[in-house]
Amino acid sequence: MTKTAPKIGLVSLGCPKALVDSERIVTHLRAEGYEFSRDYAGADVVLVNTCGFLDSARQESLDAIGEALAENGKVIVTGCLGAEGDLVREHHPDVLAVTGPQQYEAVIDAVHRARPPAHDPYLDLVPPQGVKLTPRHYAYLKISEGCNHRCSFCIIPRMRGDLASRPAGEVLREAERLVKAGVKELLVISQDTSAYGVDLRHAESDWRGRPVRAHLTDLAAALGELGAWVRLHYVYPYPHVDQLMPLMAEGQVLPYLDIPFQHASPTVLKAMRRPADQEKVLARIAAWRAAVPDLTIRSTFIVGFPGETEADFAFLLDWLEEAQLDRVGCFKFEPVEGAAANDLPDPVPEAVKQERWDRFMATQQRISEARLARQVGRTIEVIVDEVDEDGIVARSRMDAPEIDGCVFLDRPASRGMPAIAPGDLVRAVIDEASEYDLYGTLADAGETRLRKPAAGRAVPRRRAQ
Repeated sequence: MTKTAPKIGLVSLGCPKALVDSERIVTHLRAEGYEFSRDYAGADVVLVNTCGFLDSARQESLDAIGEALAENGKVIVTGCLGAEGDLVREHHPDVLAVTGPQQYEAVIDAVHRARPPAHDPYLDLVPPQGVKLTPRHYAYLKISEGCNHRCSFCIIPRMRGDLASRPAGEVLREAERLVKAGVKELLVISQDTSAYGVDLRHAESDWRGRPVRAHLTDLAAALGELGAWVRLHYVYPYPHVDQLMPLMAEGQVLPYLDIPFQHASPTVLKAMRRPADQEKVLARIAAWRAAVPDLTIRSTFIVGFPGETEADFAFLLDWLEEAQLDRVGCFKFEPVEGAAANDLPDPVPEAVKQERWDRFMATQQRISEARLARQVGRTIEVIVDEVDEDGIVARSRMDAPEIDGCVFLDRPASRGMPAIAPGDLVRAVIDEASEYDLYGTLADAGETRLRKPAAGRAVPRRRAQ
């Protein structure tokens, strides 16, 4: 008689790096015969993968744990907030187990204790690429864990440790499996992508019968051979980033850089314990754009950092005007328990933080709208994310999923047009732009105009971290 497979509920919070951790856990459990429930009631135990980057994220994680306990009663906690087991148990003493980030074996052991597996090796099959929580056509590719930086506002190194890179051959074999499974876009992530391989002293490893260095430029070039879009996230502007420009110009890697600048004022950057030569950064941005005219640069910034003066903020706005970044997110500073920034003098009042955030976003929205307006009249390649009766939601090379804008297109009226499905790469004619999004028609769909989304409709955006 076949045993009933145990069912696991999963709540995955936080950034794409945490989502990759969830995928690894799901893949392991599926290989052991576990099934997954879409609701609390159908689960034998609920696994909550938490975020602990900001106090607001910590509270969201604690609330999610509380909801899972109320709805199911059997809860295992993992992820970044799991590194603070005493805090979790103080709020929720009834959780079954608490494990920290990257502690995959401990998570699996906790699941085994709560609900032993009913594994049948002849029936329980997992695809070679593992189980993914993203749509089939894109996937996050984590190349390292941890970080060697000691930014005063961040506790990631305390939670995830120092930089620990994966061998290049291992990363490339995972990427190859993903592409063979239908992935059209690889989103390369880590805490510091530019530092990839430093801890390995850029050691070579085998892939396709040849050695490949654990170095960002070598890895990017090899990923570019797989035929998928390759998008680089969390890139710090180290000198060797210049070597990526030929790869972008030749189409091996998307002309897209996600660089967390955080601020521009030398005084604030020094307090953040981050590099402070912003004039040199502006010169490098200009050089990158000279080499790759279609380069998209996205970034994140913090306003209201302790000690930030009106002069510091004005410097940031002036820098933003000169840098002309394409995609930008902004946070109001939040104290995070354990961060060195909490002890800095001259905290900025909440009302001032809000006022500066509003001015920052107004400035960037104007810049973004002007830069997107340059796409009007162009025919560009886009990747399709959704297709429904209202039309097609796609993304251009300028748009990372869930954090950047979208390209909204009409569904073609002609019966002669081929069927369009998520993951398809199609050509679109752009005829309108807003602060974040583009609007247009399929290149071969005639003169049909796009109907904009109804008022109040918003594209979900993951909190950038």
